[in-house]
Amino acid sequence: MTKYRVGILGATGTVGQRFIQLLQGHPQFEITALAASDRSAGKSYAEACAWKLTGNIPDNVRDIVVRPIDPPLDCDIVFSSLPSSVARETEEAFARAGYPVISNSSAYRMDEDVPLLIPEVNPDHLGLIDVQQSKRGFTKGFIVTNPNCAVVSIAPPLAAVHRRFGVEAAIVTTMQAISGAGYPGVPSFDITDNVVPYISGEEPKVETEAQKILGDFAGGTIRAAGFSVSAQCFRVNVVDGHTAAVRVKLKDRGTLEEIVEAMRSFTGLNLHSAPARFIDVTDEPSRPQPRLDRDNGNGMTITVGRIFPDTVFDYRFVALSHNTVRGAAGAAILNAELLIDKGII
Repeated sequence: MTKYRVGILGATGTVGQRFIQLLQGHPQFEITALAASDRSAGKSYAEACAWKLTGNIPDNVRDIVVRPIDPPLDCDIVFSSLPSSVARETEEAFARAGYPVISNSSAYRMDEDVPLLIPEVNPDHLGLIDVQQSKRGFTKGFIVTNPNCAVVSIAPPLAAVHRRFGVEAAIVTTMQAISGAGYPGVPSFDITDNVVPYISGEEPKVETEAQKILGDFAGGTIRAAGFSVSAQCFRVNVVDGHTAAVRVKLKDRGTLEEIVEAMRSFTGLNLHSAPARFIDVTDEPSRPQPRLDRDNGNGMTITVGRIFPDTVFDYRFVALSHNTVRGAAGAAILNAELLIDKGII
């Protein structure tokens, strides 16, 4: 199997660390370059990084010298976990220099020529890459993004029911883990014994990204799915795992059994990072729970429970995903695996 050399932008941050952790022993990828801010550049990774995940810094990256976040990098593929404030300029520079850029940043997600990808849901949107390269004058390089970490938990079950019954509207309430705020994240006095009913910029992302992901690709463009989403986003005192309570109105009314079957039968992928079960529907009345279910499928499974008829809309359910695995680094790695599988990389 071909080994691809990968570089990580924002390598010292929490998502950058998760990239490094998930890439250990990967059959297709080898970490050969790490890049971060000026204060880290020029140091070894062990010197530059305050490691916050379980275990120690992996031996294969300890002595890699951190580079600035500018091309060139000694790699074939770039994974980006840069903050949005610098991601747009930097990611375009790498794409223009010929690198495939697989981004966790929000900077390009809603650009009309950039795929916003969940591989199991909308792989056909990779057709936008040709449009993007032509429009922006890229040669070999391009940008592919993965969704907001909360959208990852709601888009797959919505896709399952939208394909079978059509979604007219959804109301989403998210309960998002503190790791989603990065490190050091939310001050302890704000989150301990508390729920914070505001996450800056989060609600618009939840309200718009799912429509792009579930939209139809035709004629070189995406026609967004024609339903509305109303979202409220809360920060809760959980380390990892975003939970979403969803109420959905359908165009065609299905039975409860049909709704459950649509989710359970949603097709997964035969890729290294793809879970054996993409959407796992639990019948236990008290699940899903972050502490018990976030690591399902090595953190890549979407766990759904509490599926019932709703007294205002048609149905309601609760969805859970691991926000730094399926919602961030793991999603980008799976996107890269799909690009290889499709012969685009």
